[in-house]
Amino acid sequence: MILERIVVGPLEVNCYLIGCQHSKEIAVVDPGGEPERIISSIKDAGYTPIYLINTHGHIDHIAANKDIKEHYNIPLMIHSQDSHLLTSPQDQMLGMMLQAKSSPPADKTLEEEDRISIGSINLEVIHTPGHSAGSICLKFDQALLTGDTLFAGGVGRTDLPGGSYNALMRSIREKVLRFDRSWKIFPGHGPPSTIGEEIDYNPFLKEDLSGWL
Repeated sequence: MILERIVVGPLEVNCYLIGCQHSKEIAVVDPGGEPERIISSIKDAGYTPIYLINTHGHIDHIAANKDIKEHYNIPLMIHSQDSHLLTSPQDQMLGMMLQAKSSPPADKTLEEEDRISIGSINLEVIHTPGHSAGSICLKFDQALLTGDTLFAGGVGRTDLPGGSYNALMRSIREKVLRFDRSWKIFPGHGPPSTIGEEIDYNPFLKEDLSGWL
């Protein structure tokens, strides 16, 4: 399979290119800025984008939606509970810093257990509210793209509209940690990790999980 990470923008968002090695078809996940770099990487590798997916609707993850969608004419997908964020006003100062352009609306809204086929690869949608109401993880091949739900050593912030710390920790406990310790996580910011490493060393999880595991 194809899985490439491109760190974009001043907030260092992980934009992922994920797809099928045989067909070279990919999805572009969370283009948070620098569309020229993303497009150049895709061209150099000979990939064919067929989907644009946002793990949630915050501006730092959707800043280059417009350029990527228009360049490739591909459908844009996001969970139904975050779809309104694509076309709602967000932090204008942050948007200027990110050189964000107004995102187009979603072509398709996602729900729990939806599957997205990319050549021989299947992504399964896991709804993980907490960072935002419509945050999702994407499951594939004993790994998860976790967006801003779970990081290496941290969890997503919950002080923005639609956020809830209790909901976030419930999502992590019930939706993420149900998989084997060996499963890899690829978060929306920062380096990859494994579920086992986060259970053992993530201070937010250690506090929340005391008495639960």
